[in-house]
Amino acid sequence: MILHNFIVFEGIDGAGTSTQLSILQKKLPPTRAFFSAEPTTLETGKFLRRILSGEVPVNPQTAAYLFAADRCEHIYGKDGILKKATDGILCFSDRYLFSSLAYQSQECGKELPELLNSSFPLPEILFYFSIDPAVSLKRIIGRNVTEIYEKEDFLRKTESAYKAVVEAYKVKVPEMKIVEIDATLPVDEVSKIIASELKKYEINL
Repeated sequence: MILHNFIVFEGIDGAGTSTQLSILQKKLPPTRAFFSAEPTTLETGKFLRRILSGEVPVNPQTAAYLFAADRCEHIYGKDGILKKATDGILCFSDRYLFSSLAYQSQECGKELPELLNSSFPLPEILFYFSIDPAVSLKRIIGRNVTEIYEKEDFLRKTESAYKAVVEAYKVKVPEMKIVEIDATLPVDEVSKIIASELKKYEINL
């Protein structure tokens, strides 16, 4: 199922998705657009942030279930994405199920993440930010805050998995618009690409 008015930005840590969504948020009024991220700011997401920081170690399969649970609240919870998008609000999310298929599959295999995320609606547009992990890590180091997945070897495997996931969805769900972006481009150039693609859907910034 494709969810109209739902737009997702995906990419490994340091790819620049958060930066671009922040730019968009300044251009679109709250009455017209809603911005969120995964893990969410809900209680489920707050617990996941503790896991990602390394504060709470869990089994990889447990993490996969928790990410799916947080996603369920994100989509189906009170005032969630499904309700807002159905009401005509543009809903942008920094990360979605594609990140689980790329990240969690590295630690617990593909089967569980695929199963846990098989029933969630798909976005109308997926922006995939492609970047060399060595470049993204330089950006991450500049933040002075790192998470458990932010290691070059892990990110290289995850970037490869992301690309495989994106290619697979191009084939099995052609009605979902996928825009691949070179995330090493300057921030303003990436913003122009995003604005141009959104304009095709009559989303003018």
